[in-house]
Amino acid sequence: MNEHIQRELSSIKEKNLWRDVSSKASYKINFSTNDYLGYSHHPKVAQAAQDAIKKYGTGGRASRLISGTTDIHRELEEALAQFKQSESSLLFPTGFMANLGVITAILGEGDAVIMDELNHASLWDAVKLSRARPFVYEHASVESLEKILHRTRNYSKRLIVTDSLFSMDGDLAPLSEILGLAKTHGIWTMIDDAHATGVLGKSGIGALEHFGVLGQAEIVVGTLSKALGSQGGFVCGSKDLIDLLINKARSFIYTTALSPANCAAALESIKLIKSEPETREKLMGLSRTMQNDFKTNFKEQSKLLKETATPIVPFWTGSAEGALRMSEDLKAHGICVPAIRPPTVPKNECRLRFSISSEHTFEEVQLVSKLMAENFSVAS
Repeated sequence: MNEHIQRELSSIKEKNLWRDVSSKASYKINFSTNDYLGYSHHPKVAQAAQDAIKKYGTGGRASRLISGTTDIHRELEEALAQFKQSESSLLFPTGFMANLGVITAILGEGDAVIMDELNHASLWDAVKLSRARPFVYEHASVESLEKILHRTRNYSKRLIVTDSLFSMDGDLAPLSEILGLAKTHGIWTMIDDAHATGVLGKSGIGALEHFGVLGQAEIVVGTLSKALGSQGGFVCGSKDLIDLLINKARSFIYTTALSPANCAAALESIKLIKSEPETREKLMGLSRTMQNDFKTNFKEQSKLLKETATPIVPFWTGSAEGALRMSEDLKAHGICVPAIRPPTVPKNECRLRFSISSEHTFEEVQLVSKLMAENFSVAS
């Protein structure tokens, strides 16, 4: 067994796919965080978490169905349902577990799940565990989706599943068209709104608000671990759906409850999202600045860039070697930008992924653009 592990590790290194979990705390500028609004260290969020620890202790103590549910869990679930404008909601320890819980609870062998090809890994793992048959449509292609809807019309139970904001490309699913097709075909839709929650929409509700289709998706999954500056996941939907998950979702039933401190932190962040629209406005302004600078500095290599309306800005390198080289060169300047490589993205679609936070300054964004233009030739 040990020899097999060593061969696997050697192969990973040879393909430039080696990863470790070294600390990023020493970087002067971090463009690898999903803490889009900087709330993970906001004084009010931190104080809310500290107050919850004094009242409830540090841990979740037990599963929700034993003795893990407290008044603050219910308060947060009610706040999330109100925020997302849904009937009910349910907390999970992580967004990954929320996706696992939903899909495995409502789908099984003989059912069809219709997936965008670039959906998050947690959604793909959930489909495998559910034993439903996956049908894959081309990324963000309404035409490809419609063809699959016709192909699967004989399945009695079908579910369309898509990310709203795709975490590696920074682009958005065409939710208005997807939901329109779902309604026409009488199919439920599940939206993973993890990276859009707190970021998109006039009120920060997410991608459904951004597209003006709030309330039209039967299932909305999100996370507390990104713009909400805490940790955990949640599902929003009808009361019947939530009751079903409480009784069938194994990743909810057989795990310890989310800690009260995380609940309190997320509750405070929801309040801040409602009261501080200027934070989101600054975030999107920083993203536009970086993208405009990249377009100016790399106008001869426009194929390396993908314009987005989100805080995620990818810069294509093609090869894993090129992505690693560019990431290491930025590291030498005290800047953390991750090299994204397989299996996260397809082979030869490696990239740097700039994840912008409202905590960044316009000067930092411009510095990165300047360094990229001065020091990097087209990677290959």
